[in-house]
Amino acid sequence: MAQQFPTVINTTLTLVEQFQGTLSPSIAIQAIQTQTPTKDATATATANALPLLSTSAVGLRAQVTKLSLLAITAPFTHSAVNTVLRACNESVLPSLVTAALLVTPSEYTKAFHSEVLVLVKTALIEFTTLVKDVKGIAEAKDQAKKDDPKKKEGDISKAEKDAVTLAVGRVWDACDAVSEVATKGIVGFVVRRVEQWRDLVRDAVEELEDWDPEEDDEFFDDLMGGEEGAGEDGGSDDDEEEDTAALHEQKKTTLRFLKPIAQVYPAILNSRLKNAGDKPLSSTGGIAKLESLMLNLQSIPDHVDEAAGALYENNWNKSAEYLKRTQRNAAQAVNSVASPWDATESADGEQKADDKFTAWSKTWMKVMDEVSKSIDAASE
Repeated sequence: MAQQFPTVINTTLTLVEQFQGTLSPSIAIQAIQTQTPTKDATATATANALPLLSTSAVGLRAQVTKLSLLAITAPFTHSAVNTVLRACNESVLPSLVTAALLVTPSEYTKAFHSEVLVLVKTALIEFTTLVKDVKGIAEAKDQAKKDDPKKKEGDISKAEKDAVTLAVGRVWDACDAVSEVATKGIVGFVVRRVEQWRDLVRDAVEELEDWDPEEDDEFFDDLMGGEEGAGEDGGSDDDEEEDTAALHEQKKTTLRFLKPIAQVYPAILNSRLKNAGDKPLSSTGGIAKLESLMLNLQSIPDHVDEAAGALYENNWNKSAEYLKRTQRNAAQAVNSVASPWDATESADGEQKADDKFTAWSKTWMKVMDEVSKSIDAASE
């Protein structure tokens, strides 16, 4: 078995390298497209992708635990390590990669597809590091035995043991991340992302609330060193006061505009995502709605930052332009999920089911039309 060890461990490293290449986004799409199973078989496989992904991640975590213990415990048993590596090569790793490839953009959204590919690829990279550490330990012990066959095998050094412990910890973390995203599913993934974007918008609004245009003017005056002659005829001071007053008004207008924008995130989270279960996946066009929802909600924090930055620079026209972009994205996000997931259309195209969020969305649109009036003139 010791003679087979180099072949087995090198096979593992080669296999993992090939799998990493397969998980590149463009290659992953091609891999799925080249498969030609029946439509029912494809649907079944796709539906089982997340359970398989979670099970495979848990399986890899268990195997690397065994591998690390075998590596750091004397004597080094080649046959036992071979058994673990073969299990990875023949079952765990192929299942993990297959599950990742089955999480297609069309069935799980582009963002979730990309997230899974990245997480699984990370797990493979960390696993490679561990396997290389084990290979190094095995080679060192084999060389020591060859140099002195009668010498009893000793424990590995603290540095080697620490390296293995660190490597296996990273694999555990990577496997846990894969398992978590698979367990929470696409809706859980969207919830986490929307919460992140909500916090970014909330932070930007709070920063804007704390901003004092007058303090910025004082900082600028100090920076310029109080040039002589400034304000001698009273004109400069009057202009500065007018500019500061205008900035205060623009700040007030911007905050009045952003407050309902910020409300979009908790409203959608509470009414359309949390406790939604599998409704978004089973509803007609549910994945397309989630795709649109994420695309628009993701854009808003950047637009808010740009709008605030322009306002800090006293560029109201640019700020207004980004605020209007924010409004468009927010409106599209709200409209994409205005109806309940299980709503159906009547023969005349009208929705048969409405709920509180549907009514809220209509009120929100009216509010935005009102608070955007002062923005419209500047952005035209």
